[in-house]
Amino acid sequence: MGRALLLTGRPGIGKTTVIRAVVSQWGAQAGGFYTEEVRERGRRTGFRLITLDGQRGTLASVDTPGPYRVGRYGVNLQELEQIGVAALRRAVDQWNVSLIVIDEIGKMELFSRAFRDAVQAALVSSKPILATIMAASHPWADAIKARSDVLLVEVTQENRQRLPEQIVRWLKSEQEGGLLDVWT
Repeated sequence: MGRALLLTGRPGIGKTTVIRAVVSQWGAQAGGFYTEEVRERGRRTGFRLITLDGQRGTLASVDTPGPYRVGRYGVNLQELEQIGVAALRRAVDQWNVSLIVIDEIGKMELFSRAFRDAVQAALVSSKPILATIMAASHPWADAIKARSDVLLVEVTQENRQRLPEQIVRWLKSEQEGGLLDVWT
């Protein structure tokens, strides 16, 4: 069983919804961040970072210029690093954080060396990690998925409703030494 649980699946399947449900059920202190779509007049125009301690920033936008782009979105590396990476570092360092949340390990975030370093620091910490990761192949992300301490779970329409409860049981099991197999 892994100490890091990575959720994967197609875009829009509900990975972030699962993460948010787990964080609300967990009850213990979680640190890190999640992302959400920014919509204007019914059209997606970008993505926002929201840290679990309440900070907000723009991850990407159709209005962000610069060389770092995924599709029509310009990636805001400065806010990713000042807000998202900083939240990950706090989650690793703070004694009262019992769960590190990373939503997501994807194309946009992987432009940042500081982000990749923060993910590596989280993976070598003693704390459990709940993250989402891109389903598509990418050398760095594929190496994370292949780690022996990682459990990869695909979010589907069939399992997304029960996943939050299973993940909370997994987290409790991890606290008790990982003796319970909640995935069978």
